[in-house]
Amino acid sequence: MSTSTDANWYSGLPQAFTHWRNGRRIEEIESIVPDMAGIARGKAFPAKKFSLSSRSFLPISIFYLSITGTYIDEDDKSADWITEADMVLKPDLTTASAVPWAEDPTMQVINDLELTNGNPVSIAPRSVLKRVIAAYRDAGWEPVIAPEMEFYLTSPNVDPNDPVEPPVGRTGRKGIGRQAYSIAAVDEYGAVIDDIYAFAEAQGLGIDAITQEGGAGQIEINLQHGDPLKLADQVFYFKRTIREAALKNNCFATFMAKPMKYEPGSAMHIHQSVLDTKTGRNIFTDDTDRPTELFNGMVGGLQRYMPNVLLLLAPYVNSYRRFKADDAAPINFEWGVDNRTAGIRIPISGPEGRRVENRVVGMDCNPYLAIAANLTCGYLGMRQKLKPTSANPGIAYDRGVGIPNSLNEALRLFAENSDVRTLLGEPFCKVYERIKMHELNEFLSEISAWEREHLLLSV
Repeated sequence: MSTSTDANWYSGLPQAFTHWRNGRRIEEIESIVPDMAGIARGKAFPAKKFSLSSRSFLPISIFYLSITGTYIDEDDKSADWITEADMVLKPDLTTASAVPWAEDPTMQVINDLELTNGNPVSIAPRSVLKRVIAAYRDAGWEPVIAPEMEFYLTSPNVDPNDPVEPPVGRTGRKGIGRQAYSIAAVDEYGAVIDDIYAFAEAQGLGIDAITQEGGAGQIEINLQHGDPLKLADQVFYFKRTIREAALKNNCFATFMAKPMKYEPGSAMHIHQSVLDTKTGRNIFTDDTDRPTELFNGMVGGLQRYMPNVLLLLAPYVNSYRRFKADDAAPINFEWGVDNRTAGIRIPISGPEGRRVENRVVGMDCNPYLAIAANLTCGYLGMRQKLKPTSANPGIAYDRGVGIPNSLNEALRLFAENSDVRTLLGEPFCKVYERIKMHELNEFLSEISAWEREHLLLSV
């Protein structure tokens, strides 16, 4: 693929895309970039205009947008992004994928980014994750992850003042909670699930399992383990895919950490192991099938550094509403074997499959940044030979609350640790901090329904 005049420019693209295309002419190319929130931004081209030999641009200002769409320094004319300097789009053709819900045959592709001088855009989330992966590989390690995605299907919510409600299923009744692992509950929304499967297959996205979670209309999709960058790309694609499948069936899909007051929150649990680059062996298991010092370092690193990266794992004010013991969410950084009350769980496995599950991460995260943060904690723990606390064999909730309870506290902790910031990249950290402070200030300027109900005539 070299020029847009080549009739076979799409030869050599991923097999799943070639199979889906089935000889059809592609009409449109969506050239996209995940922003700080994980939202897809970019450009759509007629396929005949798409070319690797010509440059396409986006302004760097897309990384200075808050979740509300406002620029973080919009009143500061000296801000470093104010000239909206261009970034060069560099399509990663290994990510080329179908857009199966589009009316005409359409391909999407994720881009890396360079400045016009050829240097990578260091603040781009995909660049941040690549930098952390490179640190692992420089140490002779190959990180492997597997995400679990929880989300809610809801009735269409067109007025933000109205509470979110479960959708009506095939029986004509709204979903009810506390139906974890119910096959009947999954079947209730079978049309949406069928479309998720169909869209995922067309894109070459691997689903390991789909289950009903504890909330009303809450679904979990487990992904197959693999390379962290590829899995981040898959979660990025999956979020869009799930939303489109829901819309096709007259409901919404939300990845908010806590969309409904009386229902559990949604997490993105991350399973992680590490292989020796030369031997391919799991470095968490020694020759006698026992846990290694590096395994202890991984767990110790998560315990030590997760507070400092919580801003990337729980990035919004709403994120902190999820951390409640009665909602099956962790409230501290305890660890235990096969213990779902702990923030760090060691799943049951054979010695070769020994891995660590981070249960703190919210589904509202940017997958690139959350995976980078998780890997950062483990990397520092292994390099510094940190020791974890004793494993908790009982109910970890009894150890009390250890997770910071607000975005403001997470901001303070994010600013404190130079080791974390060095690995993630100080320029990225500074921009991300400014975005989160901007969003916090925007939230604090709002007056909630609770305040109007309980304070208006009572204080």
